[in-house]
Amino acid sequence: MNECVFCTLPEGVNLVENELARAFYDKYPVSEGHVLIVPKKHASSFFDATAEEMACVGELLTNVKELLDERFHPDGYNVGANVGTAAGQTVFHWHIHVIPRYNGDAGTVRWHT
Repeated sequence: MNECVFCTLPEGVNLVENELARAFYDKYPVSEGHVLIVPKKHASSFFDATAEEMACVGELLTNVKELLDERFHPDGYNVGANVGTAAGQTVFHWHIHVIPRYNGDAGTVRWHT
């Protein structure tokens, strides 16, 4: 059985974290600065999240936006979760994508197969 890539992250990859969640740059970014926010407790679906996990993820979303605004100066953001294979979920540990968008880029959300 394969181990979950989000449950076995190496030390030092987190941009920010709190008690229940962590944020780090996506290994396969859609755009410069693409970040994932991941709960520390393994659960497959966004819909399995507890209220406390959602609050901690929301806190990190604000922190990540501030960091990305300062570092990359994007013109907009895509923020979202893929739930299930049909929706493009490829890692079955729920997570939120924070994708900086820049004027003139493709402006769509894409995933690797």
